[in-house]
This record gives sequence, structure tokens and C-alpha cells, in this order.
Amino acid sequence: MSVITEEFLVEIGTEELPPKALKKLSEAFSSGIEAGLTEAELSYGEVKVYAAPRRLAVLIEELQTVQNDKVVERKGPTKKAAFDAEGNPSKALQGFLRGCGGATADDLIEIETDKGVWMAYNLEQKGAAVESLLPDIVNQSLAKLPIPKRMRWGASDVEFVRPVHWALMLLGDKVVPATILGHETSNTTKGHRFHAPAEVVISHPSQYVETLKTQGYVQVDFAERSASIAKQVAGVAQQSGGTAVIDADLLEEVTALNEWPVAIVGDFDEGFLSVPSEALVSAMAGHQKYFHMLDGAGKLMAKFITISNIESSNPASVKYGNERVIRPRLADAKFFWDQDRKQPLDHFLPRLKTVVFQKQLGTIFDKIERLQTLTVEIGKPLGVKAEICERAARLSKCDLMSEMVGEFPDLQGVMGRYYATEQGENSEVSEAIDAQYQPRFSGDELPSSAVAQALAIADKLDTITGIFGIGQIPTGDKDPFALRRAALGLVRIMIEKQLDLDLRLLIQNSLDLHESISVTETLVDEVYDFIMSRLRAYYANQGISAEQFEAVRVCRPAYPIDFAKRIDAVKEFSQMPAAESLSAANKRISNILKKVEGDLAETVDVSLFEVEAEKVLWEALDTLRETVSNQISARDYTAAIGSLATIRDAVDAFFDDVMVMADDLAVRQNRLALLNQIYQLFLQVADVSRL
Repeated sequence: MSVITEEFLVEIGTEELPPKALKKLSEAFSSGIEAGLTEAELSYGEVKVYAAPRRLAVLIEELQTVQNDKVVERKGPTKKAAFDAEGNPSKALQGFLRGCGGATADDLIEIETDKGVWMAYNLEQKGAAVESLLPDIVNQSLAKLPIPKRMRWGASDVEFVRPVHWALMLLGDKVVPATILGHETSNTTKGHRFHAPAEVVISHPSQYVETLKTQGYVQVDFAERSASIAKQVAGVAQQSGGTAVIDADLLEEVTALNEWPVAIVGDFDEGFLSVPSEALVSAMAGHQKYFHMLDGAGKLMAKFITISNIESSNPASVKYGNERVIRPRLADAKFFWDQDRKQPLDHFLPRLKTVVFQKQLGTIFDKIERLQTLTVEIGKPLGVKAEICERAARLSKCDLMSEMVGEFPDLQGVMGRYYATEQGENSEVSEAIDAQYQPRFSGDELPSSAVAQALAIADKLDTITGIFGIGQIPTGDKDPFALRRAALGLVRIMIEKQLDLDLRLLIQNSLDLHESISVTETLVDEVYDFIMSRLRAYYANQGISAEQFEAVRVCRPAYPIDFAKRIDAVKEFSQMPAAESLSAANKRISNILKKVEGDLAETVDVSLFEVEAEKVLWEALDTLRETVSNQISARDYTAAIGSLATIRDAVDAFFDDVMVMADDLAVRQNRLALLNQIYQLFLQVADVSRL
């Protein structure tokens, strides 16, 4: 029997939705509906998600219109309890039969189980029409949307992220009757607030996008709207003799703010270009959602691109209005720039004594004092002069008290670099003040100079150890101090910049600098495990399996650069012909050793060998020992594990010919000692038994 399908469309019309949450809300709405359809055992085709400032919509193609009929097995009483001594239905069975729609005892079947024979009834359940299921599916999806704080409006007790004004729900050309967020469903939507405020009729889901575009002045497809904005911005920038810088996050936010986007170029006074470009860009993008432009030399132009949500008959007026709005913002930035430079950067330092970093960990000034010590310590093995590290740490947070950063917080570090350069600080110091926050996001650049690397590591480590020390370990999605990001950034710097630093020692020393924290070995271990665990996803993105990562993690190398080299070695080992059998052998050895009670013998007595395979394995191991030890000392783990792979045949022969758990205690202990030496030698690289 062929399945009848139809297109389904649901749209929720609202006041303007939060732009930064729009995409997430639309995707969650779609996912919730899909989950509901799957649970209802309904088949469907392609799912299309639409989102604009005043609407969330989902269109589903080839939706099954009626559930399949199915037989549901209903279990009744046991056979023993179902009938009396004369074989008549008991009261328990009679009640069960009534619940089965008046079935008789002859309609029942017997089910044999471990606990006896039970009576059961196969109930034929007719499939429900999809229009009877859709209201609940949609309402449940809306109820589960990730909305931190729902609001109510008017006298209604309905709650949503913004007031709801209409609900459209169509199955083919028919309205699916329902009440959604307090509104009766219909086949009408609303167009652009100014261009087409009247109701727009959607006759069929397939016509939704085109009807809204042609009659309603709404580009409802988020991706299409985003592409249109990017194309327009690039086009008007080229016409103005420049190149637009299209930041992905800004593009997404602007797309979420506009239903009918039109790009317009505006100008500002070239005198503002004396202000650092980052400050001007922050004012334009952060406050006004403008795109900026660069000239042929890569310099900021005195122009901006705004996206208007209206196709104005007088674009010059829109341009003028936006120029009036941005002028005071840029004037503020210039004023802050001029004011901040009237005093040296360390003039702000004493004021940091009034700014609390964390109440148990003291002020930002206290943090700086810790950073001065820790940065110098990290800088020593990197070959950086102590006075440069100390100076960079001392000035690292001063710009937090500047007027500019007070107005534009995203410029922390950036303005510190400018102010330090203006007052003639060492270039490495100036760079480090900015680069201490790198990487700021996934895939961001890492600090390039040794001073900047030392300060960045110190800053992140101080925060992580401090917050762990007072017991505020991140749980679930709660990570107010962004410790996960800091931990990953810290190890990325150490690994990708090839820094030979002992992480465990640095954790210990950082914890010691916190006067309010009682340092224990357990706490050091907790911080170490937290930091190194961030590498799991990092390496997964590089094609390293969970087993390969775990094989190295359990060895707990103190140096992250060591960790990286071992990962490379394990990856290489996994591709060797000997890998499978050696991994299995090490797993077998590990399992044997775990069952041993008491201490293992430290030495192997060759006089106790009874089988040739013991002697062959011992000689192979003895031959390799010095070579492998030298390779491990040189941190050439790939070569070391390659050398160890050569004993595969000897290990295989040992397990084929030797009974490890011999009756003779001395022989047994000698064989265990031999296996332990092999296992421990492998462990100096990785625990390959986990592969």
C-alpha cells in the first residue's frame, strides 16, 4: 500500500526576535518537530528551516498523512491466574478482556516466558491522521525551545520569548486547526512591517517563500538573505573604491535584524582616522552593526556600510540619518583616545586595587602581582629576560581602567598595546599586552613572541588554578570564567609553539602563589587532568581516535609537547603491521598483571627459564632496552615505538609456548617480571593495550 504524503508548513509570527538567538531558536524549533514526527512513527522528506526577525517557520516535504496501522501486543494475567479450577475466565481475565474492547478468551494468545505462561491480546491499532497529531508536536517543540527567560504580555498567560501575533499551519492547501501560543491557526501571515503590513494568504506550503518575497517584501530564507547581504555589501564597497570586511558573526546578526535588506554606504569625517582603527570598527560594528571598508593599502576608509530594512524612495535620507547616528560614537572614541594618552599606562595600575577579580582570590592588582612572578618563571626556559616578562605582566591589565576599554570592553589588550607603544615601551611588552588574550576564539592566532606566550600562559593558568583552588569547578554548561577555553588555549600555545614546559610544575607554582588556597597533590592532579582533557576534542578534529588519545593520556606526561610527540608515535604505531597483535598482547599482559597480588619482582632470573620462547623474548627485550631508552630520552617516541614493534614475533611465540601462571612459584614470578618489564617499557611511550 502506497503512503500518501503532503507538504506541511508551520509559521509563528512574533515581535522582533533576539537577533543573536534567532538562528539557534529556528534550528531548535525544527529539531523539536522532527523529533515529534519520528516519535509518532511518521515518515517525511526534506526539512526546510526559515527564520526572519518576526517569524520562525518550518516546511516539511512528503510528510506521511496517516500513521501506519499496527498490531499492539497487550499482556494480560498469567495463564494460572486467568482461569479458575473449572477453566472459566477469572475476574482478572474478565477485566483484561473488557479493556481489550470486549474480546473473548478465544481471541487470546499464550506467551511463554522465563517466569511462566502469560495471556495476551493482539490489538489492531488504526493509524491516526497526521493533522490530529501536529498541534501537540508543534506545541511541544515550542515548549522545549532554549529560551532562558520567557515573557508574558497583556492579560494572556501564554509565555514565549517575544509576544506572538499569529500562527500559520498548513497541510497541503488545508489549514491544520489548532491553538498555538494563544492564537488560532490560519493560512495567513504578515509581510514587511512597512512595505506590506497587510495579511498575506499562503495557499500552499510550496508557495510560502515566493509569496512572502513577492507580496510581503520578506526574504524568509536565512541563508539566502545572508548571501544577499554579503553580495550587496561587497558590491557597494567596490563601487565606493574599497573592500568590505564581512565578519561572519556580524553578518549573522545583521541577517537576523532585517527582512528586506538594502545596503547603503555612509561617510564620516576623515579626522576620526587618527583614532586606532580597532576602536572605530568596534564603534561601528558593535554599536551600529555597520560593516567597515579598507582601501587598496589595507587601511580603514572613512566610510561604512549599513543594512537598511527598507527599500527607501529616498536613500540619501537613510544615509544621512545613519551618518548622524555614528558621528557621536566616533567622537566619543576620539575623546577617550585623547584622554587616555594624557598619562602613562601604569598610571592606571593603583586603580586596579579597587577592582575585584574574584572575592576569594583578591583584586586584579593581586592577580598582576602573581602574574609578574609566574611570567618570569615561564619566560626563563624560553630565553626571555626577567625584566621584560615582569614589565609585560605589570602593564598587562592597566588598560582595563582606561576610558576607551570602559566604553568598548572588546578592546582590552588592544588598547593596552597602543598605549604602551605610544609611551615607548619595549615592542615585545606592547605586543604581549594584546596577545595575552590569544587565542580569543576557536582557530584564533596564537601569541608569536616568547614574552607574549609566557604572559598568555601565566594569565590563563592563574585563572584556572585560582578558580579550581576555591572549588568552583565548571559543571555542565556553566563555566563563568571560561576555564575550558583558557585550558585549551594554554595547551595549544605549549604544543603548537613547541614550548618545553613542565605543566605539572607550573600548576604547582601557580597554586602556591594564591595565598588563600591550600595546595595538595590531589588539587594539582585535578587541575592537570582538567587542562589535558581539553585536548580530547582538539585531537579528535585532527583524526586521532579516542583510543589513541587515551593510550597517551593514561601515561600523564608532564610536558604537553611530550604529549603531542607521543600522540604522533601512537598514530604511526597504529598503522604498523605489528600494531594489532602487540596491542592485544599488551592488553593480555595488563590483565594478567592486574590480577597479581603483592609486589612483582624487579629483576628477571635467566636461570629460571624453562622454555626457549622465554629466552628468545628476554634476549629481544635486552637488545632493545638501551636503544629504546636512548630514543625515549631524546623524545623520539615514534622511533622508540617502532623499535618496540620489532619484538612482535617474540611476544607472540611467548604466549603460544609459555604458561605464564606456572605451578612453580619462582618460575611464575619470573615470567610475570619479564612481562612487566615489556609492559613498563611500552608505557614510557603509551599504553598500547588501549588501542
